[in-house]
Amino acid sequence: MFAIFKKELKSYFINAIGYVYVGIFLAISALLCCYTTLGARTYSTDMYFNMMIFSFIILIPLLTMKLFAEEKKLRTEQLLMTAPVSVWGMVMGKFLAAMTLFGGTVLVSCVNFIPLFLYGDAERGSTDYAMTHIGPVFGEILACLLGLFLIGCAFIAIGLFVSSLTENQLAAAVITVAIILFMLLLEILNSFIDVYILRAIISWVCMMSRFTAFMSGILDYSAILYYLSITGVFLLLTVRVYDKRRWG
Repeated sequence: MFAIFKKELKSYFINAIGYVYVGIFLAISALLCCYTTLGARTYSTDMYFNMMIFSFIILIPLLTMKLFAEEKKLRTEQLLMTAPVSVWGMVMGKFLAAMTLFGGTVLVSCVNFIPLFLYGDAERGSTDYAMTHIGPVFGEILACLLGLFLIGCAFIAIGLFVSSLTENQLAAAVITVAIILFMLLLEILNSFIDVYILRAIISWVCMMSRFTAFMSGILDYSAILYYLSITGVFLLLTVRVYDKRRWG
């Protein structure tokens, strides 16, 4: 597994995908931070994190589209499947490589918050004096970063699964974009549904509704378990795809 992890992590920077991903991620995060906090003269980071999650519609497919699709295209998939490593080890090696690059980029993007801790006073999106807050809330930012990371990991697992189904990287990217977009828009679609039971079910599976607690600085353990479960389910599905190919 560790050999596959190193190979995949290195491959991001042998070709341009890794540099493109990191550059786009950091550019988007810097622009959003300037627009939603510094430009708005507020310490509230709610809009920043919401918009960053929606940027995953483009960013995550860049990270995952090649993971298995490239192996099929280059006809190296059989070598990978006959290597002395389990299917779980193969899948986890690729997943952890993508997760490491994603997590590292999220960590670097935290420099965007430095000005919030260094300069000036601001109101947290309210004209009410009672709501005035001097300085950013570190706990809220930390909780949102954790939620952002967990959502990213869930989307990486989805992209990994999609990549295992096709040898066309563009097709893998487009399908992943569609799935992530659908999962993020569920909350908006839910507002047009009048049936209470259906609304409750959609609200329960919605990614964005579960992120609300993190924006209040609350570590919602049910949301954490949900994001980890989504990640685990799609990793398991990917393993099943390759189990079938290895023994089918």
